Amino acid sequence: MSSAEVEKTENGQTQPSAKEAKGAELLVPLEAYLSAGVHIGTHTCTKYMEKFVFKVRPDGLYIIDIRRTDERLRIAAKFLARYEPESILAVAARQYGHRPVQRFAEFVKARAVVGRFIPGTLTNPKLEWFAEPEVIIITDPRTDDQALTEALEVGIPIVAFASTDNKLNGVDLVIPGNNKGRRSLALLYWILARQVLRERREIGPDEDLPVGFDEFETKL
Repeated sequence: MSSAEVEKTENGQTQPSAKEAKGAELLVPLEAYLSAGVHIGTHTCTKYMEKFVFKVRPDGLYIIDIRRTDERLRIAAKFLARYEPESILAVAARQYGHRPVQRFAEFVKARAVVGRFIPGTLTNPKLEWFAEPEVIIITDPRTDDQALTEALEVGIPIVAFASTDNKLNGVDLVIPGNNKGRRSLALLYWILARQVLRERREIGPDEDLPVGFDEFETKL
């Protein structure tokens, strides 16, 4: 997917009111995004992420525009649905991303790598765990840097969840959102899984997954 295809769906920088969000037909109710903390960024914002920011709170915390998150989830799902399920690889080094990634992979029939991404996974055919995906989803460009580096080396598209403190070097399609929170990651991967299945027409356009997003949540 070209940058033009991604950018053409982007619009204003205002967080929707509940009434506006309903009219915009978000993938889940605005309250679900907010209660899961999907909009919560960090106290740092890179130049790459500025366009996804709704506002800065008085305490310096950057707040992510939920409409941009919702838009990008739709775009990412449509993009991923083009690929054969087994050619999709989702990775998460961060603990809170382990179960969301595993459940996502289970529902869309993709592959998952959680925990340490062993060097050579995408680049060394001699390794027993060598993989040749056609597209990769990373949970955090910072903590999943090894996977990002190898995906760049082999030249496959990179979809990444990113918070306000992330740099996006090499990322082809960014989904802005809180990629550090346990509930946020669960909801984001649940929505993405559901939307991929909808795009594949494996479930109806208004049909849900058989489990709620809490089943994607890492249990401590």
